[in-house]
Amino acid sequence: MGGFTLDDILATRKPRDSWWTVFMVDPLACRLALLVANHTSITPNGLTRLSMLIGFASAAAFAEGMLVAGAALFYLSFTVDCMDGKIARLKGTGTPFGLWLDYVGDRLRVVCCAFGLGFGEYARTGDADVVLAAVGVVVLDLFRYINGPQLKRVKDATRALLEARMEGQCVLAESVLRARPRTELGQAAAEFGQVADETATTVVDLQKAFHARFPWYDRFRVFLVRRRVRTHVMSGIEFHAAVFVVAPLLGPAALVPVSVMAGALLLAFEMSLVYRVWLASRQVPRTAAEREKILV
Repeated sequence: MGGFTLDDILATRKPRDSWWTVFMVDPLACRLALLVANHTSITPNGLTRLSMLIGFASAAAFAEGMLVAGAALFYLSFTVDCMDGKIARLKGTGTPFGLWLDYVGDRLRVVCCAFGLGFGEYARTGDADVVLAAVGVVVLDLFRYINGPQLKRVKDATRALLEARMEGQCVLAESVLRARPRTELGQAAAEFGQVADETATTVVDLQKAFHARFPWYDRFRVFLVRRRVRTHVMSGIEFHAAVFVVAPLLGPAALVPVSVMAGALLLAFEMSLVYRVWLASRQVPRTAAEREKILV
C-alpha cells in the first residue's frame, strides 16, 4: 500500500526523546511502524486505541498475578503508542483530537496498570504496601503532568518580563541552543554573536546561575543531544518502565522497592526542574548593572 523505507520512518522520530524510548523502544517501534505504513491503512488514532486496549490487557494480567505477561503487554502498549506519532508525521494523517486521545490513553493505562498491579498483589499476599505504592505511582504521574504546564507558564512569564526590561534587544540562550543543539553554550553564543552584531542583539542566559553551580551540565547536555536523548533522564517514561516493566520482571518482591526508588528519582528530577525555573526567575534584571550579569 506504500513505498516507505526505514529511513523515512527514522526521519519522523523526535529530535530528542527519553533514553528508554531511544534505546529500548524505537528500534522495534520504527520497524513495526514501517510495516504498518506500507501494509495497512490504520490511522494514528487507531494505533492509539490499540495501545489503550493492550494497556488494559496489561492491567488485567497484573491483576491476575501474571507479572511477566503484564510487563510484556505494557511494553508492547507503549511501543504501539510510540508508533502513532511516527505514522501521523509520515502520512500527515494526525488530528487535533488525537492529541487528547493520546494524553488520556496514557493516563488511563498508568492508572489501570497501577491499581491492577497493586490490588492484584494485595489480594494474593495481603501486603498493603503494594496498594500504597500503586497510589503513589498514580499521584506522582498526575503531579508530573500538572507540574509541567505550570512550569511552562512561569518560564513564559519570565521571558516576557525579561524582554520588556531588556527592551527587546536580546535573545535567550535556550533559543540559540535550539538552533545549535549539538554545540556548547559558549561556542553557540559566539557563533550567534558574529551574525547579530549589526543589530546589537545580545545573548542572555537565564540559566547562568545554574551553569555556575553545575559547570559540567552543558557538556553533559551536548553528550546526550548527540545521541538524541533529552537531559531529563528520569522522566515519566522511565518511571513507567521501571514500575511496569522492570519491577514485574524482577518478581513480586521488587514491586515496592523499585517503585519507591523510581518515584524518588522522578520527584528529584521534577524538583530539579522547579529549581532551574526558580533560579531563572531571579535572573531577570532590574538595573543596567544586573543586565551585565546575565550576558553570555
